[in-house]
Amino acid sequence: MAGEQGLPKIPNLQAAELKFRMQQSPEEFQHLKEDLMKLIEDDEMNPFYRITCKDLGWKVDESLARKMEARNKEELEVLDKKISDTETNLGESDVRDAYLAKAEYLCKIGDKDACLSLFRTIMDKSLALGQKLDVTFYCIRLGLFYMDTDLIEKNIEKAKSLVEQGGDWDRRNRLKVYEGVFHMYNRNFKGAVDLFLDAVSTFTSTELMSYDEFVRYTVYMALVTLPRVDIKAKVIDNDEIQQRLNCSLSDAKQYLLSLYESDYASFFQSLFAVEAFMKTDRYLYKHYRYYIKEVRIIAYSQILQSYRSVTLQYIADAFNVSVPFIDKELARFIAANRLPCKINKVKGIVETTRPDSKNYQYQQLIKQGDHLLNKIQKLSRVINL
Repeated sequence: MAGEQGLPKIPNLQAAELKFRMQQSPEEFQHLKEDLMKLIEDDEMNPFYRITCKDLGWKVDESLARKMEARNKEELEVLDKKISDTETNLGESDVRDAYLAKAEYLCKIGDKDACLSLFRTIMDKSLALGQKLDVTFYCIRLGLFYMDTDLIEKNIEKAKSLVEQGGDWDRRNRLKVYEGVFHMYNRNFKGAVDLFLDAVSTFTSTELMSYDEFVRYTVYMALVTLPRVDIKAKVIDNDEIQQRLNCSLSDAKQYLLSLYESDYASFFQSLFAVEAFMKTDRYLYKHYRYYIKEVRIIAYSQILQSYRSVTLQYIADAFNVSVPFIDKELARFIAANRLPCKINKVKGIVETTRPDSKNYQYQQLIKQGDHLLNKIQKLSRVINL
């Protein structure tokens, strides 16, 4: 199983996740306010608190805000004094550490602009390769916290360049998860799952998410991108993934196996839970309609692959839905050229229109043979001359 040691949760992405859910559905997630406020107060996140109040339409608790602001000012004065002392009395590495401590604190409280400005100053100093990567990871996390895609993309590219210069094993694997998350956010699900599967056995990025969350994302991305043979080899037969599915992700396990084992009624039931999850997930909410459509197409293609023709009633029964529903669903995807079949409404059947593979191979062989004969004839004329 993957290790559980991650970097400090700075900034705390859970706070951004809770805020996002409350923005998406204020009434449904009103109960999360107490949890969000606890995270804000524990980390004295005054800059983030004011942004949160503005975005969620809350009235600012001025007493609390002043209290956190005073604590921020007090802590920053201590850190500034330490920077001054180290610059006067100590060496370059101590000065660098003092600057990093201040930048870390600014990142922790959610002061994005001040934090990035200080990180740029730090990057201009003499840093080891590993330290440059750590600063870059901070910037990526800050980008994820505020969902600043330009900041994320720029720093992922920077991290990839630094890793190529000789990044260690841990940082290389960490970058795979960071980049995979960004791919997922940008709907590059194939790119995401390739990176996630590479990192399953070496996952340590608990500063981004828990291992259970990581496995859930991996399963979701795999089902919509990988062929059946790869799902079996890389996901179902993966010991680390199976351990988490068996222990704490029973819903994701049902979703995975119901599609793979062609239990379409259970698959449709699982799909409701997947849709509900994606609607309130910061990385996937923009894509839930696309994702649900694509996995339905995969399921319909899978059941149709076994038949030249099959009744609408059979398909409806398999998915535990009505015939009119399945008729409308299939018609929509057929019209979009996503399913190779046609519906015969008179007979109430679906007929597949895939070209016969043996006939296709035979035609290709004839075509290639004719092409070869033409070349031989041209060559023979040249030789005769």
